[in-house]
Amino acid sequence: MKIAFIGLGHMGGPMALNLRKAGFAVKAFDLSDEACKKYAAEGLAIAASAAESVTDADVVISMLPASAHVEGLFLGSGGSKPGLLDSIRAGTLVIDSSTIAAATSRKVAEAAAAKGVAMIDAPVSGGTGGAIAGTLTFMVGGEADDLERARPVLEKMGANIFHAGGVGAGQTAKICNNMLLGILMIGTSEALALGVANGLDPKVLSEIMRRSSGGNWALEKYNPMPGVMETAPASKNYAGGFGTDLMLKDLGLAQENATAVRAATPLGGLARSLYAAHSLAGHGALDFSSVLKLLQKASS
Repeated sequence: MKIAFIGLGHMGGPMALNLRKAGFAVKAFDLSDEACKKYAAEGLAIAASAAESVTDADVVISMLPASAHVEGLFLGSGGSKPGLLDSIRAGTLVIDSSTIAAATSRKVAEAAAAKGVAMIDAPVSGGTGGAIAGTLTFMVGGEADDLERARPVLEKMGANIFHAGGVGAGQTAKICNNMLLGILMIGTSEALALGVANGLDPKVLSEIMRRSSGGNWALEKYNPMPGVMETAPASKNYAGGFGTDLMLKDLGLAQENATAVRAATPLGGLARSLYAAHSLAGHGALDFSSVLKLLQKASS
């Protein structure tokens, strides 16, 4: 099976490598020359352009930052730049694993269907660690038959695959999940900062809460306090991982969706405001767990 993979960022790069290691013929592309050189050195075939990457592809996978990037890639920009759908042959399956607005997924999928191209939205959860290990969770929106076509590919990148519903449902599930994640990280950071301000050892407090009713994913896998969890971004100066600005984007998508369907998400709205303040303070490129800095008592 020939796979085109577009987007070699913190998540996309490792995902594409896992597909190559699984024996698929992968041809990748990214606008970043640095990313292309990095993954070429690790054995990925790099195309000269997105259009070249999809030549003869059976499956096209995209992993891009935001709605505008996905729409621009597939649909083009105002007639001045042709969309990738013009280069994808009929019968190809497109898997978009970006986290974007559900409405954008539906818009692009409708345009793809008009050209005989099947498309599913399949955003992921699991972070860069999951992308590297191939243990991601995929939340899929689209036709059941299209998901079954995609399953042999998705299984090489993830450990869990859920069919959330029709096109766009995967995106809706993802923003619900990430809204909760953002809220949980703030709550976990707030509790740890309070304990440390009172002289508690953050490792001890983390273990107490992890084994008590406050236990959550942040305490299990992604502790925001430096030095507590060696593998967490917090212990690496909050480098890599899932950026603050990406979390801010996802929380914004959740609020836009909540407004559209008139859902009450007060904690989601507060979380977005706190991450916006954290980003404005100059921490947008740091891992989202660095929100602890916004809450932690300044050292004397």
